[in-house]
Amino acid sequence: MPLKIETFSNVTGGSSYFKAIGHPLAAEPAKALLADLRAAGRVAVYDPLNMLEPFDEIHHLTGPGGSVDVAAVYAQNVDKIGQTLLGHPAQPVTALAGTAVDAVFVAAFDADRLVAHIRHLIPAGAKVYSLDPLKLPADLLTDRRTYLAPLNFATNYAFFRDGAGHHTRVVTANYWSSYGAAEPYLWLCLFDEDGQVLARWTQELPGADGTVVIDSAAVRKEFDLPEFTGQLFIHVVGAAGHDVVKYALDTYGDAADTLSCTHDANAWPSDFYAGLPAPRADERVILWVQNSHPCPIPAGAVALNLMGHETAVELDREIGPYATYALDVASLLPDAHWPQQVEIRAGKHFVRPRYEVIRTDAAGVARHRIAHPNVERMDLKPDPKLATLTNLMGKGFILPAPIFPAGRFRTIALPTPMGTTQAHLPLTAIVYDADGTEVARRDLGRLPRDHETVFEAADILDGKSLPSGYGHLELIYDFAAGENDADGWLHALFRYEDGVSGHAAETSFGAHMFNTVLTYKNEPQSYSGRAPGLSTRLFLRTGMAADVDTLCHLIYPASTPWNARSNTALVLMTKDGEEVARRMVSIACSGSFHFRVGQTFTSSEVKDAGRDAYVLIRDTTCRLFGYHGLIRDGANGAFALDHMFGF
Repeated sequence: MPLKIETFSNVTGGSSYFKAIGHPLAAEPAKALLADLRAAGRVAVYDPLNMLEPFDEIHHLTGPGGSVDVAAVYAQNVDKIGQTLLGHPAQPVTALAGTAVDAVFVAAFDADRLVAHIRHLIPAGAKVYSLDPLKLPADLLTDRRTYLAPLNFATNYAFFRDGAGHHTRVVTANYWSSYGAAEPYLWLCLFDEDGQVLARWTQELPGADGTVVIDSAAVRKEFDLPEFTGQLFIHVVGAAGHDVVKYALDTYGDAADTLSCTHDANAWPSDFYAGLPAPRADERVILWVQNSHPCPIPAGAVALNLMGHETAVELDREIGPYATYALDVASLLPDAHWPQQVEIRAGKHFVRPRYEVIRTDAAGVARHRIAHPNVERMDLKPDPKLATLTNLMGKGFILPAPIFPAGRFRTIALPTPMGTTQAHLPLTAIVYDADGTEVARRDLGRLPRDHETVFEAADILDGKSLPSGYGHLELIYDFAAGENDADGWLHALFRYEDGVSGHAAETSFGAHMFNTVLTYKNEPQSYSGRAPGLSTRLFLRTGMAADVDTLCHLIYPASTPWNARSNTALVLMTKDGEEVARRMVSIACSGSFHFRVGQTFTSSEVKDAGRDAYVLIRDTTCRLFGYHGLIRDGANGAFALDHMFGF
């Protein structure tokens, strides 16, 4: 069964309450609170702020492992009276007076004021409990006046592994200080595969926009740890501007052919995820199920089904608190095959997960790549108004993706339904040269939910070439094929295969409106604040070793005609946020720019920037969309690719 907790609303944003009761430092105090309530005798439960049910879902006041003797449940809001809570009809809190109970549990943080309001109703001799023992220490709070302030819970999880020649590296920037944070720092907790704590530590952050790196090999050495596969809990203390923890996640190996990347986990667990590719005949697809809560995931609570098919196969295995399980897709769906897609029934038990594709070539060499599915929304419905806005919003929602140099790379696209109500996807694919010229387009039709339509950029070009040698692909809605199907949540998976090394990389993302001053439902999206977002500020981390370069593909998509050319600065920065060098580039509207850091800046500039340097991509004239990656050249080399984050 899905957890009955609120994690994220597209109207109000992310919830901090589920983070507060699920924080690793709240787990032991919660156990102690439950032990006290069990020992107290008959307990009256007061739920003034609708926090009772989520707490019970995570920590089990009743049911398995619970056994608190709940005598009655009371509510403050008259609309809640009569509703069933913990198996009891909610009564008005005014009925609490005179009841025969030994304790009163107030299901709320900062409960003193709430308790004062009902002090005259609490039966004589009854002891009062609340959620306050679960509160984090004061030195971990950004806003000490409002405990559930979102900035107090700027947290996220990262897949973290070190062993068998595989390593991971979390890279981000201290963008919180750019928004006014004084001295933010990281509180970190590493869990192993069984959900046991391997290490806890704090890490200072550099100055504004400085690079933050957490390398699994360094952590393992620092704490003298055995090999591990688990997850890293990241808490930014003292954050400002953003309660979202964004990062790039690199996976690399002792061997040259192991290199991949993905990005942050999206810190709000969802009911469904989609866009998980089924394996080719020479592949295994591993879904890393990583429990985000201090309660077990029950056997049968996680399930997989082919997209567009209702029959789901359950994972008949319990996964412990904060534990990690490698789920081989073929173990539940043995007949699933590329280009079919898999829907993940996650039940809000974990944040957006990673998946790993292991492809074995004819020589028996296994190559790994890592990526993520996306949140499949349940709140969407088709928006017929979108079809009427083409005179104002032009192409409207655009999903852009790179087309790498065709002589070396294959560019493959698979549209992915990403809403439970998306029955059809009416799409058109357009190919643009780097100079902004449209070269080819193809109407893909009204794709059904269970479609297996995969195509290559070369298919759309149909013998034509890109004069610049590279360009980009755009997916847009085809309203002639389905004017009532679009909902603005258009996604696709993009896979790239290197003809030199045989390595592959993939990424997936969703569409946005770009570069139009008119707004529609908070589009064009802004990094922070209200729409429209019409400027660019992207983080490009550099290679981790001398033989690894950083690649980047910047795209200038435009829903309506915008500035003819960009005015884009590529600023090479030290890890401490000091400028070393800059280059200016001019990208045509509807065009793109493909570059490598090692070929754009001189070797002396790269050397002066030092280890863990980065490139700040800045443009105040337009919104660019970027893809970043790492590349190690040669027949035994590898490359990584994912979309970039802005801040």
